[in-house]
Amino acid sequence: MFKKILVANRGEIAVRVIRACKEMGIQTVAVFSEADRDALHVKMADESVLIGPASSLKSYLNVSNIIRAAEQTRADAIHPGYGFLSENAGFARICESSGLTFIGPPPEAIEIMGDKAKARQKMIEAGVPVVPGSQAVMLDEETAEALGEEIGYPLLIKASAGGGGRGMRIAQNVAELNQAVQNAQKEAQMFFGNPEIYLEKYMETVRHIEFQILGDKHGNIVHLGERDCSLQRRNQKLLEEAPASTLTPELRAEMGLAAVEAAKSVGYSSAGTVEFILDQSGRFYFIEMNTRIQVEHPVTELVTGIDLVKEQIRIAAGKSLGFRQEDIRISGWAIECRINAENTEKNFMPSPGTIGIYREPQGTGVRVDSSACEGYCLSPYYDSLIGKLIVWGANRHEAIQRLERALKEYKIEGVPTTIPFHLKVITNPAYIRGEVHTDFIERWM
Repeated sequence: MFKKILVANRGEIAVRVIRACKEMGIQTVAVFSEADRDALHVKMADESVLIGPASSLKSYLNVSNIIRAAEQTRADAIHPGYGFLSENAGFARICESSGLTFIGPPPEAIEIMGDKAKARQKMIEAGVPVVPGSQAVMLDEETAEALGEEIGYPLLIKASAGGGGRGMRIAQNVAELNQAVQNAQKEAQMFFGNPEIYLEKYMETVRHIEFQILGDKHGNIVHLGERDCSLQRRNQKLLEEAPASTLTPELRAEMGLAAVEAAKSVGYSSAGTVEFILDQSGRFYFIEMNTRIQVEHPVTELVTGIDLVKEQIRIAAGKSLGFRQEDIRISGWAIECRINAENTEKNFMPSPGTIGIYREPQGTGVRVDSSACEGYCLSPYYDSLIGKLIVWGANRHEAIQRLERALKEYKIEGVPTTIPFHLKVITNPAYIRGEVHTDFIERWM
């Protein structure tokens, strides 16, 4: 097992990883930017190293400074958390060439699944169902028009290297297609340095269902059930729950098997998430795989009792999974709300600032993953996430009731937050009935 791990991230996920390491008896190294000198993850770690100014490009994305920090502190491994360098195959290779273990999947798996067009082709070869669309990347509008005629509108234009809803556009007809293609390419180039796109049939009134998988370096892969991530805004998740209220045991088994086969097809190890869309007739289609720990991983932890970060670390150290598929049991219901510093009355505009009063909810079945506190400064240089509120209940009804209670207890002053929005969502009759699709906000709110 590792003696010392450097956590190449910040905020709540850095705190989450450090806590797991402490429970495993592993020393930790925090890296931080000038803006994060007094951050909680810095205070919690055994050692800390300044890696650059506030800009993430010059700090948390500064590969040479991060590797230097690991070498200076004699770390054995690097945990990238999510975002930043977590899905960077080049960084994973640099870690390996520097004698450091990258706590994540093999770089080859990151490369294939990080390119959504390549991942789509790989799934077709593996027999995993995919959304009707283009077989490869495309750059010209004529090819896009021809495909539109073939599979019909609306079309979803997606950046091959995209993520987080970036580089995505919807074209309702041929008149909108050219502009949508151009805009998707521009955004893809801006955010990912790659203008390649591909097209899919836009599936309306669907659910976004993802399966958590774990694979070790000995070829063992299991899934830990699903998460329903349908409640989204502009293709970005706002609330997640596990399990999904719409899945029968038979459909869960079928989708879980497809997720495992998807992971096996690229020789996957570590934690990962295979994402599907599910239509109203019960047909499901692969859309992408995230080759890292997910923001919403706590809901899976609460219903399975398995610590995903600890499993990541054990797998990276060469340990075999300590359980088989038949050992996985789903117990109860868990829901997570992302608490962001955003003004929901102004189109969810990020609102950095300094937190005044800060009081987290407590009680049975309540978990908060956060690095915030009173006086905490939310920097404009990073995302607007304050923390994640996760609750567990014996069933969905109890989980919703507990979440409402916890949201009302969560006190944050000084910046606007998404707490009032989440309260509106979970008290909406359609949400309570479980009628949650990716167009929920547009349809009901």
